[in-house]
Amino acid sequence: MTSFDLRRLRLRPGEVRQERVDVELEPFVLGGQRYEPSPATTPVELRISQASGAAVFDVRLHAHLVGPCMRCLGYAEAEFDVSAREFYDPDAPPADALRSDYVVDNRLEVGVWTRDAIALELPEQILCRPECAGLCPGCGKDLNAEPHEHADFEADPRWSALEELRDRL
Repeated sequence: MTSFDLRRLRLRPGEVRQERVDVELEPFVLGGQRYEPSPATTPVELRISQASGAAVFDVRLHAHLVGPCMRCLGYAEAEFDVSAREFYDPDAPPADALRSDYVVDNRLEVGVWTRDAIALELPEQILCRPECAGLCPGCGKDLNAEPHEHADFEADPRWSALEELRDRL
């Protein structure tokens, strides 16, 4: 994972430094499916500012993931912008909110932080298109390519009480 040495900055209070860091992202596994970042190495804009004893880190990037559609298993991609902010006060207690988990031995773990920021921005479902019909539950065919219904579909007998109630209403 990519890290950034904070010792070399030597920022004074009020100073800001902008850096561009290339981060190699690992694939994400969602719902048992693998989503690859494209490209594998993503440019990340890192902004570091010093504020009276504490540092403020901002990260911005554009993420693009490709993999199977969660409904029909066809090709799908998700594209979105990611931004995140972390605070780090070296004098704060370890469990304090002002002590970032991404700073280890004066190194900012940009790769880990970027991956976590992307994971928080992921959509609930990665689809080939918003109106994807998915796969037929009866035969498994792609309903986008072959929309159909099965006339001989036999309902589960355990639902019969609900069917009777539906017919009465």
